[in-house]
Amino acid sequence: MTQIEHNIDPTLPATRQSGQHAESNRNSLSAGANGPLMLHDVQLVETLAAFNRERVPERNPHAKGSGAFGEWEVTGDVSQYTCAKAFQPGVKGRMLARFSTVAGEQGSPDTWRDVRGFALRFYTEDGNLDIVGNNTPVFFLRDPMKFPNFIRSQKRLPDSGLRCNTMQYDFWTLTPESAHQVTYLMGDRGLPRTWRHMNGYSSHTYAWANEAGERFWVKYHFISDQGVENLSNEEAEKIAGEDADFHRRDLFDSIAEGNFPSWTIKVQVMPYEDAKNYRFNPFDLTKVWPHADYPLIEVGKFTLNENPANFFAEIEQAAFSPSNYVPGTGISPDKMLLGRVFSYPDAQRARIGTNYNQLPVNMPINKVNHYTFDGNMRFFHSGNAPVYAPNSFGRPYADDEGVVENSWQVDGELVRSSYELHAEDDDFSQAGALVRDVWDDAARDRFVDTVAGSLATVIEPVLSRAFEYWKNVDAETGARIEAKVRAGAAEKGEIPGGDPANA
Repeated sequence: MTQIEHNIDPTLPATRQSGQHAESNRNSLSAGANGPLMLHDVQLVETLAAFNRERVPERNPHAKGSGAFGEWEVTGDVSQYTCAKAFQPGVKGRMLARFSTVAGEQGSPDTWRDVRGFALRFYTEDGNLDIVGNNTPVFFLRDPMKFPNFIRSQKRLPDSGLRCNTMQYDFWTLTPESAHQVTYLMGDRGLPRTWRHMNGYSSHTYAWANEAGERFWVKYHFISDQGVENLSNEEAEKIAGEDADFHRRDLFDSIAEGNFPSWTIKVQVMPYEDAKNYRFNPFDLTKVWPHADYPLIEVGKFTLNENPANFFAEIEQAAFSPSNYVPGTGISPDKMLLGRVFSYPDAQRARIGTNYNQLPVNMPINKVNHYTFDGNMRFFHSGNAPVYAPNSFGRPYADDEGVVENSWQVDGELVRSSYELHAEDDDFSQAGALVRDVWDDAARDRFVDTVAGSLATVIEPVLSRAFEYWKNVDAETGARIEAKVRAGAAEKGEIPGGDPANA
């Protein structure tokens, strides 16, 4: 990251944190060479105390990952859809990307089968614009109430601390809206060859507005200019044992060697009124919009050309959130997105601290004037200006009234309910279309092998429900999966789903 002013100069003689001369970074103070250590050795106490606190809690999902800085450039013209300065023709700027796995912890292998996070930050003159997504265009859920339970089902058992396919399938099969994403996950894209060779998607539906105030719904697509390439199960397993940081290393080394990866930025645009009567709910995170209805429109390109100078400061402390949107962009009635608008920044407050936005990697490039006050690790402040609004002493405060740019029409009682169904809303049809209409025979064969392998240790009653789940996606493919699981159990002299020890 571009160097900013700070008071650490690695060329100076060593000091303590408060600037005093550091007596020694090698030897503790002791009563004689062989005697006990002294508690008043300030250098030792500071060193050990800082060491005990040098890790912040890892992210709950998306813990394992890395990223890089780069530049974006607008090469198309989407000004008829958005007045966002960041997306006007010819605009260039600095940006940050972070890629990650979802379920794995910090030390987990990069090549485990998992969805990959794809988070982008554009440092714009109107503030940070963050687009958080994945390498698949859909997600497992459509209501944020289910999200913590979903993540726990993908993590570890409370007794053994081990991951468990039965637990995963128990949640998935009891939550059939997951079918489209699980089909993606068990397909080839569940194992990208590198982060450079995968596409990214906002997955969520976002909002755009143009200068005239016309509103549109958009989905972002980030198409890899390197092409999409994936690993086989065997390749991924071998790499996991040889280099758990394979994807992290590949990205860093590629950029260090001058092989800068890039992605083309495209969007699908839906007129505001179309959403009301579209054949399925366009805000349902488990659905894609067919390109035949809303074709891709090119916006521009981003290129990653700068590795972090310090992984912890610039990647681990990077705090992305869909609540970071700028004029001309906004959020939609997507329930999962609305939940994340709250939960993402709140997670960063808990993980990094109240004033995480004052860290250099999270700071906007424009000057700010906000009324949040004090809190731990406050660095930037407003001097002796009034800390309340409204005030009579000249400090500007916001007072917008009336209809807001980022709005939509709402009419109804407060209820706890799933979305109202549109004409073609269901949980399995798009997953089935992916299997039947998008994949070829070889991809379907690999899918059957992968799913059957993931079910080998799943116990009843979850196993039978999993067979039905996959038959609902595609009857023929589901039958092949069941036959393969039963044949594999027969070869081992086992009853499918009958051994709780393997759960």
